[in-house]
Amino acid sequence: MEDERLFRDARSDRVTARGVPDTPQTRAPAYRLAFADDDFLCREELRPVRLQLELLKPEMILNERGVLSTVVLFGGARIPEPSKKETARTETLAGLSRYYDEAREFSRLMTEKSMSTYGREYVVATGGGPGVMEAGNRGADDAGGMSIGLNIVLPHEQAPNEYVTPGMCFNFHYFAIRKMHFLMRAKAVCVFPGGFGTLDETFEALTLIQTDRMKRVPFLLFGEEFWRRIINWDALSEAGTISPEDLDLFRFVETGQEAVSIIEDWYAE
Repeated sequence: MEDERLFRDARSDRVTARGVPDTPQTRAPAYRLAFADDDFLCREELRPVRLQLELLKPEMILNERGVLSTVVLFGGARIPEPSKKETARTETLAGLSRYYDEAREFSRLMTEKSMSTYGREYVVATGGGPGVMEAGNRGADDAGGMSIGLNIVLPHEQAPNEYVTPGMCFNFHYFAIRKMHFLMRAKAVCVFPGGFGTLDETFEALTLIQTDRMKRVPFLLFGEEFWRRIINWDALSEAGTISPEDLDLFRFVETGQEAVSIIEDWYAE
């Protein structure tokens, strides 16, 4: 289709700007095109623009890929796969390694379901890192499908795991925008044992559902023993800090197949 734009595009001007004469004026930072000036874009005053860009870039790419809904996997980066559990820092982590396999199997099953929709629905989305996140992307790869990785820049750089679909591997600076992308298309939220990050994401999502800011979806916590040990859910209800019905916002599951069945039943109604 012939380009019908009336005005010269920004990319052309960016290329043309490289060929200008080398003079004190053209070398000065003020002369740089604003959108091609990294120093300018990283200024404190440009934070609202950067927030918008981080929201727009993944949204536009996922729209172009036709992704309509996702199944979100949260879980610990330190949980090893069973064959490497001897590398775990604690015996508890080694014991939790079984959830690596459950996350992988769950993701494989959901991706097979996704592929029946030509990869538009039920696309697995993880944080893109190691541990449970790797297992989720790996399961999608086992099924021959695609999956999303929403990585974030950390002080100790964490590379994306090798199983994320390259064209859907994103990197964020802002935790808040990353969280939005986790939930904007979520048709289910599945949470495996994890640490501060997993707890943060879990309670953020539960709060959005509790306060009707987000539509209720299947919210599944893998590993009832783990979750009941670290959080006294009933005490929250008994104290009155949450309502008794808030305990119905989530369910405990143990296996990937069990989780898939719950999600299928939910959307079959």
